[in-house]
Amino acid sequence: MEEEWIPRTKLGTLVREGKITDIDTALDSGLPLREVEIIEILLPDLAEEVLDVNMVQRMTDSGRRVKFRAVSIVGNKDGYIGFGQGKDRQAGPAIRKSIANAKLHVIGIKRGCGSWECGCSDPHSVPFLVNGKSGSVGIELKPAPRGLGIASGATAKKVLEMAGIKDVWTRTWGTTRTTLNFAKATYDALRQTTMMRSGGR
Repeated sequence: MEEEWIPRTKLGTLVREGKITDIDTALDSGLPLREVEIIEILLPDLAEEVLDVNMVQRMTDSGRRVKFRAVSIVGNKDGYIGFGQGKDRQAGPAIRKSIANAKLHVIGIKRGCGSWECGCSDPHSVPFLVNGKSGSVGIELKPAPRGLGIASGATAKKVLEMAGIKDVWTRTWGTTRTTLNFAKATYDALRQTTMMRSGGR
């Protein structure tokens, strides 16, 4: 039997009491998002995907410590995406931590049709050119006409699909084999879509 959720934050209390009933109001409230249950109530149709599970070693005074690091994304394929990572001595808990962390980092992105080749009003691509960066990895997302699909590497494609982007040109640089940085750079680029005003989500 599941335990009843007792909110520990002001935002959680407002959601639990039904005073905030949609995700946009919660994200725009300025209140910190610190409880996974908020996202699970306001975005019940979130999908989860584990992008990478890696073993990381660290030398300490008592010897070598081994931990697992998991990288995950969550999204509803309709304008909301979250990215997270988690560490634990076992792979299972590391994955669960990374999914919970991704839910706490959910953002709403802006979508549109910024391609001059298309000009439709359907929000199927990015509204304008955006760049994202993480570590040595950078990515540029450029509006593409309907039907092109997602022209990118596998990691970026998963992040973009989860966010609800159907058509986009991409250009990348740096060590894109690093799943963590590649995914984080793509998430960062999508975050940039909210920095300028545009129509459509």
